[in-house]
Amino acid sequence: MDLRSRYGSWALVTGASAGLGECFARELGRQGMNLILVARRAERLERLAADLRRECRIEAIPVAADLTEEEGLQALIRAAAEHEVGLLVNNAGFGWSGAFVEQTDESIRRMVRLNCEAPARIARALLPNMVRQSRGAMILIASVAGHMPTPWISLYGASKAFDLHLGEGLAVELRSSGVDVLTVSPGHTRTEFHGAAGVSGSTIGGSAKPEDVVLDALLALGRKELRVHRALNRLLCWIPRITTRRAMASLSGAMLARRLRRTHAEREA
Repeated sequence: MDLRSRYGSWALVTGASAGLGECFARELGRQGMNLILVARRAERLERLAADLRRECRIEAIPVAADLTEEEGLQALIRAAAEHEVGLLVNNAGFGWSGAFVEQTDESIRRMVRLNCEAPARIARALLPNMVRQSRGAMILIASVAGHMPTPWISLYGASKAFDLHLGEGLAVELRSSGVDVLTVSPGHTRTEFHGAAGVSGSTIGGSAKPEDVVLDALLALGRKELRVHRALNRLLCWIPRITTRRAMASLSGAMLARRLRRTHAEREA
């Protein structure tokens, strides 16, 4: 898994200040790749960049940017233009749980921009140069939630279906270009993401360590175009193929409603 020789010396990771993004950054740093680290939280990014420079002897450039805003997207694009980015990890995203009618307009705007518009525009900004170089890769983080209707996290699931379809489509478009595209669909992962989304605990797919998701993704890169982490999650993503969408929506809705009730009970205890 010599990513530097396959894709070049620079990688860009969005959502790098925590969770999967931080784990991608640390693993790529260990493999000797220089890094552009993008997230909103400047202090965390600076600390991570300093750790990587010291521990991995690489260049690490923090870019504090809010990717739900045009200024943040442009800051990322400017930083990427200064280096030959050969590996893009399109990871930034956030979730929200509860009744859709209770979600605010601002939350809807930010989720659609961060989960859908931002990865598409970042890909459009960085992929053309990879195509010209005839080498490069993009990892796009989708979710098991993108494979089925997801009541109680309806907008999040829909946004991840966008990422899933975008990644799978680009993998075909770029198949003969020398650029690898891998879409990754994790299930529940032990990061702060789920707490921020307002849920706790996992569904039937169990809960994975983020380091395992990252290593699984990097091993699949260049070999597969879609990777669903863990066998139980692959089973969950397969079920919609043998049932109706209405039945799948009811099943996933029941599981997610039970999970939401459990979260509320834990908070009130």
